[in-house]
Amino acid sequence: MRILKMSAYFEPEQVATTHLHKDLRAAYVKAGFTMVDYVPRPTRGISDEVYAEYKNKKYEEMNDGKVVIHRFAMFREGTNPIQRAIRYVLVNLIQYFKGSRAKDIDVIMAGSTPPTQGVLCGLVKKRLKVPFIYNLQDIFPDSMVNANMTKEGSLIWKIGRKVEDFTYRSTDKIIVISEDFKRNIMAKGVPEDKIVVVPNWVDPSSVYPVERKDNILFDRYGLDREKFYICYSGNIGHSQNLRLLLDAAKALKEDLPDMRLVLIGEGVMKEELEEMIRAEDITNVIMLPFQPYEDIAHVFSLGDAGLIISKAGIGGSSVPSKTWSIMAAERPIVASFDENSRLSQLIREADCGIAVEADNLTALVDAVKTLYNDRQAGEAMGKTGRKYLVENLDKEKCVGAYVDTIKSVIAAHQASKE
Repeated sequence: MRILKMSAYFEPEQVATTHLHKDLRAAYVKAGFTMVDYVPRPTRGISDEVYAEYKNKKYEEMNDGKVVIHRFAMFREGTNPIQRAIRYVLVNLIQYFKGSRAKDIDVIMAGSTPPTQGVLCGLVKKRLKVPFIYNLQDIFPDSMVNANMTKEGSLIWKIGRKVEDFTYRSTDKIIVISEDFKRNIMAKGVPEDKIVVVPNWVDPSSVYPVERKDNILFDRYGLDREKFYICYSGNIGHSQNLRLLLDAAKALKEDLPDMRLVLIGEGVMKEELEEMIRAEDITNVIMLPFQPYEDIAHVFSLGDAGLIISKAGIGGSSVPSKTWSIMAAERPIVASFDENSRLSQLIREADCGIAVEADNLTALVDAVKTLYNDRQAGEAMGKTGRKYLVENLDKEKCVGAYVDTIKSVIAAHQASKE
């Protein structure tokens, strides 16, 4: 059985779901699948040297030839939203041309970043006459509305809803990452039997607690091992509440002089954030680049606590996958997130951190002070978080659900032709 993918990003690019893609590829190969992917030249989270290295790399094989990567030329991704949109469209046009000519394909699989992937794969499905499975990690245009990038009823929102409707109609199955997501798209008319809920996961053998004395990032970036660190790792974009984050750092500067907020990652708002830090002389914030996946255990073990922060209203349409990595690294979570979200419920249920209402500066500052003043409580939360993860979020079960979904969709399609 051959899976066709047309990914927006692929290794060596670093994205929040890199570990999920690696685990799934391994599971597909084990199940006897072959995966063919048409991807642009890598750009996100890589150095100029790596970008240059891939100038002439057009074809790669991985996993003993069971994963085949076809790369094509494309200019680098910038931070300008119009430039990024143009790049996405050009990438999708090339992928349509190449994907619609792929041979012996049994199923198409796509993720939801960028949201045009669903339209692309829906159109390729019509050409190849094979089923299409959509993995919904971000609900568009809801996420743009929640991040205050547009308003409900705007032209962008209307276009987004058309894109969303076309994608859902084109799919044979939609894999969503939470019950919140399921309820969201069912309210938009997606039938329940078309939806499969599979939470994101992390492999606790890949992400584990690293003692501070052994953590290579302290030496790599000259960090003082004696200070108290709150660490955010992931996308630096519009949905994260960056203004609140910096205001919290400023509010804590005097009361907790040896506290540092460490931000690890890339994103469209990174340059603006750096400028805000310089302009306001916020000296207790440290910004580090995205780290290679092989250092993921060190990344999530860097802080005394892991931070999850977003603007109000995001909780129903976004589930941060970094949650599991923080728990796996045995660190307590500080979450500034919608109180009625699954994330906040999980933190209370697993007793693995402190969840406060999104946009509440005082509550966020108090949460950091609580963990600073009671280190033993934070350590205990970290241990219960990892225990909960190991007992309740089985990687093999999750990847197995993907494999089973693919097999069932292909079988149903073949039966319909008989």
